[in-house]
Amino acid sequence: MKYENIEDSLLVSNYIKGDESALEILVNRHKQKIYSFIFSKVYDRDVAEDIFQDTFIKVIRTLKRGAYNEEGKFLPWVMRISHNLVIDYFRKNNRMPKFDNTDEFNIFSVLSDKSLNAESIIIKDQVENDVRRLIEELPDDQRQVLTMRIYDDLSFKEISTKTGVSINTALGRMRYALINLRKIIDKHNIILTN
Repeated sequence: MKYENIEDSLLVSNYIKGDESALEILVNRHKQKIYSFIFSKVYDRDVAEDIFQDTFIKVIRTLKRGAYNEEGKFLPWVMRISHNLVIDYFRKNNRMPKFDNTDEFNIFSVLSDKSLNAESIIIKDQVENDVRRLIEELPDDQRQVLTMRIYDDLSFKEISTKTGVSINTALGRMRYALINLRKIIDKHNIILTN
């Protein structure tokens, strides 16, 4: 193939300009890593196949409408899309993915994937900074519970003791914090939701 050694960013650019074969090379280049990531969360080949297909449908739509602005960070961008589709799948089925030991949606779960390379670590830091800024927009009581749970890794019993509210109130605040965080992410049109 004529594009075998060409960088992702050039392949993306060529695909946007109408070269369909450029996308095929990108898919072949990264399919193992993306599929493995999806499968490691859902543990079901059929579901993993569906999410993999949906990931690339979203990639194609985004590229076709000219909404791609990842500046050469194609793989981490596609990984975030697949991560969000995995979350959506579990949400629709009222189950939680096997990302970590917590029982609530963790926006950082894709960021803890050990297979990320140096380039991805830079993106991870950027996303983490963006998310911290978004958390600042939450009401104080919700921000407090979310910070204690995700960053300080406190149990809801510990949060209840520290804040002087019941465990149910702490759980409720966490739930609303996550709902509101998703709304804020949507409002800002952040790539994490793609």
